[in-house]
Amino acid sequence: MIAAPRLMIVWHSRTGASEALARAAAEGAGDAARLVPAAKATPDMLLAADGYLFVCPENLGSMSGLMKEMFDRAYYPLLGQVEGRPYATLIAAGSDGEGARRQIDRIVTGWRLKRVAEPVIVGLAAQTPQAIAAPKTVPATALAAARDMGSALAEGLRLGVF
Repeated sequence: MIAAPRLMIVWHSRTGASEALARAAAEGAGDAARLVPAAKATPDMLLAADGYLFVCPENLGSMSGLMKEMFDRAYYPLLGQVEGRPYATLIAAGSDGEGARRQIDRIVTGWRLKRVAEPVIVGLAAQTPQAIAAPKTVPATALAAARDMGSALAEGLRLGVF
């Protein structure tokens, strides 16, 4: 039996929103998903995947530090080895999320990954110190969009569309 193409969902979350989005995406992708916290993602895991979904919060206008650290650890070991593989992003943001999206896009340009889905940015409107630090509840519509993205990425990998 041939193994199903693997979608690696790498996530970091401090207040629960990004984790909820990552878990919803993994639910949508089913058996094709490998859900890995950014702190535990290794270059070998990334190399073994056929495609990627990066899920994180936007912190202070950029991706979260642990997600950036994952890219720092994996960047050079994967350079020249993952060209053309598909990726997408899910970002939980207090405001616009564009800083995190741009930062991820810029990094994976060096790997020559191919964006295959429009970024999903979930604005949670957390603007006070208390709201920013508080545990988050992700709207059902955003969780449905994450499930749909996971399903679409897994199916695209399975069919060889990407």
